[in-house]
Amino acid sequence: MVGDLNPRRPLSGDHTCDVAIVGAGFAGLWTAYYLKAADPSLRVTLVEAEIAGFGAAGRNGGFVSAGIAGSGARYARASGWDEVLRAERETQRGVDEIGRVIAAEGIDCGYKKEGALNLATTEPQVQRLRARTEAKHRFGLGTDDYRLLTADECADFVRGAGGVLAGSFTPHSARVDPARLARGLAEACERLGVTIYEQTPAEQLGPRVVQCRSGRISADIVIRATEAYTIQERSQRRSFLPLYSLMIATEPLPQETWDELGWRDGMGISDLRHLYYYSQRTIDGRIALGGRGAPYRLSNPLSPENERDASVFQRLCETLREAFPAASQASITHHWGGALAVPRDWCTRLAFDRSSGLGFVGAFGGHGVTAANIMGRTMRDLIMGESTDLTSLPWVGHHTRNWEPEPIRFIASRLIAKTLDASDAYEERTGTPAKRARLVQPFLPPS
Repeated sequence: MVGDLNPRRPLSGDHTCDVAIVGAGFAGLWTAYYLKAADPSLRVTLVEAEIAGFGAAGRNGGFVSAGIAGSGARYARASGWDEVLRAERETQRGVDEIGRVIAAEGIDCGYKKEGALNLATTEPQVQRLRARTEAKHRFGLGTDDYRLLTADECADFVRGAGGVLAGSFTPHSARVDPARLARGLAEACERLGVTIYEQTPAEQLGPRVVQCRSGRISADIVIRATEAYTIQERSQRRSFLPLYSLMIATEPLPQETWDELGWRDGMGISDLRHLYYYSQRTIDGRIALGGRGAPYRLSNPLSPENERDASVFQRLCETLREAFPAASQASITHHWGGALAVPRDWCTRLAFDRSSGLGFVGAFGGHGVTAANIMGRTMRDLIMGESTDLTSLPWVGHHTRNWEPEPIRFIASRLIAKTLDASDAYEERTGTPAKRARLVQPFLPPS
């Protein structure tokens, strides 16, 4: 259970406030929370088309993890590598900051920080694992941030993972139930005095006004935090690729299965396939496992129909059986998904124009649980007119070009998914790297 899912009252008529935030996902919630905590006199209002946490905030894999979203090299072109490393360190602090707020607000969401394990099960995956870890060390992160593990060392974290050849471990990751966190954070915002209107779709955003179906909000500052749903506005259709990530969850597993798996509670596990999986041990004793590869739909890219796909479901079930043999007979009781907002360069960004009062926070591309917290604190500082370490991070003011028009985007997304799937099959069959994967690398998140 994730608490009370009954919608809050919708907006009705005209409303006036100091700051209006559109979108009650993590970005909007954290922005509202930190603003109101910093200045209780501010009138802060959140409007949400569904309920708080309805989108990717409540549907993700529950990794509160460090790591910047997008290409460090792209950020470095404008800011330099020292600033990129500073941003990376901020994401590490963000993991702990989220834990601090959860404890302070008494949010029951299963936060537990035990790190994350990345497993390699083929020789090409081992090669990628070593290359990525060595690159992190050259970048300035130490072995206390990311360290390589032998197969035997991996067994100290999870004994029952199948076919492990090597791995890497980072302590900068925690487990959380994301839906519980989103709903709990909304309640914390209300305790501070934030007004939240749910089931209130915003039809138009502009300087100092949010026009909703059921009313109009006048505000000195208007912040867009709509993530993938931004593309529903005609002028924003090419801003993001709404990429669905799908998940499954087992029935609660008996203690003997967990004993056989030897999986540390609170530790996330993922692998290095091109269509990789990520998984957590949930607070009620299930394995929740997700992955990419859901087909992009030309006619209706954002739809409940996209939250389930038979072929992806089958692949995730097979992955579960291969990755965790002790749970191979467990029933699959849940299958769901959510849309990520993927910008053309995969880099997150934040903008605020004081003259117009308009701001944007988002473009997380799958890193939103931690990134949204950082962005919320940063937007607070920008609105308050403060120059801080946060307001000079590389993603503040970062610009990304739009995606290609349809049907080019549709054709490319389908080809990318097929290429990655074929690359994984080739590597598992031959034990050698799939060269074809390089063809789509420019469209993928940087390693």
